[in-house]
Amino acid sequence: MEANGTIGVIGVGEIAKAIVEGLCENATAAPGFALSPRGAANAADLARRFPTVSVCATNQEVVDRSAVVILAVRHEHREPVLGALDVPADKVVVSAMAGVGFAELRRLLRTGAPLVRAIPLPAVRDRSSVTVVHPGHPAASALFDPLGGTLVLPDEDAFAVYSTLTATISTHLGYLVSLTEWAARQGVSTEDASRYVRSMFRNVGLALGDDTRDLPRLAADHETPGGNNERIRTAWLDHANLTALHEALDDRLDDLR
Repeated sequence: MEANGTIGVIGVGEIAKAIVEGLCENATAAPGFALSPRGAANAADLARRFPTVSVCATNQEVVDRSAVVILAVRHEHREPVLGALDVPADKVVVSAMAGVGFAELRRLLRTGAPLVRAIPLPAVRDRSSVTVVHPGHPAASALFDPLGGTLVLPDEDAFAVYSTLTATISTHLGYLVSLTEWAARQGVSTEDASRYVRSMFRNVGLALGDDTRDLPRLAADHETPGGNNERIRTAWLDHANLTALHEALDDRLDDLR
């Protein structure tokens, strides 16, 4: 693979794996990938499955072989990993590392290369997830447009807001766990309750694809005045609980900024 067509990945965790799978699975012209030895099991699996993917001996080799370098290193490993890299100015660095701003990236990488921050989500694997980026860059658009689209943000403050939103994913799933646990306490089968909750919310989620209705409209269309849905929503999403949620989001946003 030639360097000018290769995407390098340093830190091959689940997000990086999803990006590679999204761009390579059943692709007519899959890009070349140079993967780091970090995340060895995932890297080996991807190299075995896709002919345009290879595993490098070192992180520096990833940089040397690539035109675009994706950083997906765990937060606690950023200092030793990024600090050891020599990144020439003709590379493009796309950081998928949460909570690591441009100032810190510049300090650690000591490079004049263009830097882009991005929030790819696991659904890029299915080419169905919009990826938030800042700033916009042609290399980032080429990377994420095929995976569900690119949403370019104007500044790092806005980027922090979207990063905060991603912190609610496991809360949503935990809500479904809570519903299943409640049903089981009423004496129904946990397995049956889980199957029903999964089916119910999987199909509700399909409505999110209808861009002709905004989110308040979708919510209204799923309830009737005085009905079951409205009674649970107004009882649970009362002022106190909404305030607690917004305060938790504010706290997380402050940390990210």
